[in-house]
Amino acid sequence: MPEAESAAATLPDLDAIRSAQARIAPYVHRTPVFSCRSLDAEVGARLFFKAENLQRTGAFKARGATSAVFSLSEAEARRGVVTHSSGNHGAALAYAAQRRGIPAYVVMPENAAKVKQDNVRRRGASIRFCAPTVAARDATCADVQRETGATLVHPFDDVRVIAGQGTAALELIEELPELDIVIAPVGGGGLLSGTAIAVKSLDHAAKVFGAEPANADDAARSFRSGRIEPLPAATTIADGLRTTLSPRTLGAIRAGVDAIGTASEEAIMRAMRMTWERMKIVIEPSAAVPLACLLERSLDVQDAAVGIILSGGNVDLERLPWQV
Repeated sequence: MPEAESAAATLPDLDAIRSAQARIAPYVHRTPVFSCRSLDAEVGARLFFKAENLQRTGAFKARGATSAVFSLSEAEARRGVVTHSSGNHGAALAYAAQRRGIPAYVVMPENAAKVKQDNVRRRGASIRFCAPTVAARDATCADVQRETGATLVHPFDDVRVIAGQGTAALELIEELPELDIVIAPVGGGGLLSGTAIAVKSLDHAAKVFGAEPANADDAARSFRSGRIEPLPAATTIADGLRTTLSPRTLGAIRAGVDAIGTASEEAIMRAMRMTWERMKIVIEPSAAVPLACLLERSLDVQDAAVGIILSGGNVDLERLPWQV
């Protein structure tokens, strides 16, 4: 049995996503959906953008983190929560813990951007730095767990987190049931997994697409092969997508996603800038990847009604990609 299939039994279903929706409702925004005729004309489809860049903490990650934190028992919550993150998930977990009034510990690579460190600290979490490697991240998280008894809330390999991320697509389909396609960016796969489960449970005819940088195309390769493929060494400006799938998220993606497209760095920058200029909203590079895939025609959406989840808007304004 391929490793992707073995995790299927531990995935949330639509009921779990609906439960997460009710659980997080007091703490997150029901984000608006925008459209833009000039972008429709660029890609030959009707596009509807779910603006998670306007979410609490500036990204969809607030959904999954809040779902997980408010799922804890009182005894678990008192000991706090821990995660590893270089940015959005760490800030989201800090926010959720702050709202519940419990400790949060965030393991961050020592080269994490200062703006991202500040986002975590501002919400009351303690930061533990580590070397910028997967092994160091995992080891440091384990140390914090031993010292504090905190519960690990993984950025994407967690049923409660995936259920929370699926609420964005649930809201989108509730507002626009006529959608033919829903697209989400994919890094570790929590958002795309939750999106696929929500959309396919509500409308089996609708398609779900993933979108990924060509320079970090491990999800596309894993989707094709059915096994976890290593993240390539090449870098991408879509820093939120520099993550490898887990067996759990690969299982959800293989079961519910119809295709994964990839986009060049040039197209990602172009899509990000077009969104800023034409829609007058700030998105980060990772959020621009779905539109970039449509601009380069790596996903077929001709004449379709397409929902796109704009995953976040946390941008270092001192280092905009078209200025470096």
